Amino acid sequence: MAKAERGPRERMIFSAAQLIRRDGVVSTGMREVALEATAPRGSLQHYFPGGKAQLVDEAVGWAGDYAAGRVARFLAALPEPTPSGLFASMVRQWTDEYETDGFAGGCPVAAAMVDCAESVPSARKAASAAFTTWTGAVARALTGMDVPEERAGALATLMISSLEGAILLARAERDVRALTTVARELGPVLDEAVREKGR
Repeated sequence: MAKAERGPRERMIFSAAQLIRRDGVVSTGMREVALEATAPRGSLQHYFPGGKAQLVDEAVGWAGDYAAGRVARFLAALPEPTPSGLFASMVRQWTDEYETDGFAGGCPVAAAMVDCAESVPSARKAASAAFTTWTGAVARALTGMDVPEERAGALATLMISSLEGAILLARAERDVRALTTVARELGPVLDEAVREKGR
């Protein structure tokens, strides 16, 4: 859904997620969210009576849902879905962004964890739920590619952990090296899980 097609509440959640992924939670102000969303500033209190904490939690939840939704789109675009192909697509989303737009943006869920997991308990819960949503989507995709169910959850966790760590390294180094490395090195491990089922 294009930004213009979203209602004011949805625009504010989307804009908050985009600002958090670039600037972090602490540096993302309610005024900036309203400006970015082209929404009246007074509407923030109307839609988010819990204030910034509620807005951050909902933006983090949106990010988890978005990441989970991308899994199905990545699979649909693969001529022959494989675990390594799925992971390469997940990584490519980030390498493409960084090579085109620079290294300013990261994962809003990770940003919320870094900025306020200990000081705002609801942010930690929102981040945990977002990662669970995303991991669940990846695990279901792996199971659909004949990865044994008992391994799918662990491999989904490995994929997302590797991706998140590589995103941090890429931003620190201003280089996609870490991203391309995890895709190359983890791909065979993921595909081996499919072959194990057939043995």
